[in-house]
Amino acid sequence: MIYFVALTLVLLAVILLIRAGRRQRSLGMPVGRRVYSDSGAWRRVEKPLYDADLRLTGKPDYLIEQKQGIVPVEVKYTPAAANPYGGHVYPLRGHVLQLASYCLLVERAGGSRPPYGLIHYPNRTFAIDYTPELEAELLDLLAEMRRAEQRRDAERSHNSKGRCRRCGYRSLCDQRL
Repeated sequence: MIYFVALTLVLLAVILLIRAGRRQRSLGMPVGRRVYSDSGAWRRVEKPLYDADLRLTGKPDYLIEQKQGIVPVEVKYTPAAANPYGGHVYPLRGHVLQLASYCLLVERAGGSRPPYGLIHYPNRTFAIDYTPELEAELLDLLAEMRRAEQRRDAERSHNSKGRCRRCGYRSLCDQRL
């Protein structure tokens, strides 16, 4: 009887490990220890990542600790965009810059530069190298945003009614859709 119970427990543990591995692969997460999660499935994240000098705050879905360093993972629930001319899918530029901001925040918080980050879409996972060029593009964009914030006359940069509906400045905006 004891052997049957022990065998059942071992079999249950193996099944749970297999399911956990499948779930991790389905999220496009790399192998490593999760050191941060904002997925809602775990626990509430106590504090977002924050850099006072840049006035930048971010909450990646996961941070995975690997030998190369901490890797931010951003999970998207809509498919990656398809190129209308070739059918290839690609990450949206805004998502790449969002991931770059997480890389920058991780570096500033922990002192170690992430080698890359991941954007996981239902149809594809992209590994985005965190290069000096990507960092410079992000810093230029942040500076541009700060200048626009000071001018207080920034024009709407899109034609998406959904983005307008969710915008925090909607009540103040004279260009809302």
